[in-house]
Amino acid sequence: MVGAPKVDYFQGVVAEYLRADRAMFVNPEHLAQLFPDQDMPAKGTSWYIDLLAVNLRDQAVYLCEVTYSQTQSALIKRLTGLEQHWPAVCEALRRDAHVPASWPIRAWAFVPESLLPKFIPKLKASNLSPKITPLEMTLPWKFCTWNREGEAAKPEIIPAEMR
Repeated sequence: MVGAPKVDYFQGVVAEYLRADRAMFVNPEHLAQLFPDQDMPAKGTSWYIDLLAVNLRDQAVYLCEVTYSQTQSALIKRLTGLEQHWPAVCEALRRDAHVPASWPIRAWAFVPESLLPKFIPKLKASNLSPKITPLEMTLPWKFCTWNREGEAAKPEIIPAEMR
């Protein structure tokens, strides 16, 4: 993706949700670039990740994508593009963001709960198996805002490997 990132209006809410876990550090609009030497990267060789979240407690990194689109097509396309280049994307994060080689890197999708029945089957066909959180769970009155304790359990529709 070349040019400025497209900002999702719900992205700030999700960023605050992530930051409520004091072990989580968030970098919004993180550029994952496969070839850092290119001034104008070719299409499909770079992505603006909505939120790059680093969890120091779990020693894990999450590429968070946020959408409230009813079609989910843009999100599926982004996740498919990341999946096709996953080893190179992970290498780019290790190179540019200095993510330790031993830390797992995983995609994390934030979508409206009502769309989960359509969204999950599309993802089951991929090897990416992102973590999924309903957008409604990120609303600030749904959890303790300084330590994210007390948040509700995720809906049963989300498979265990995507929690």
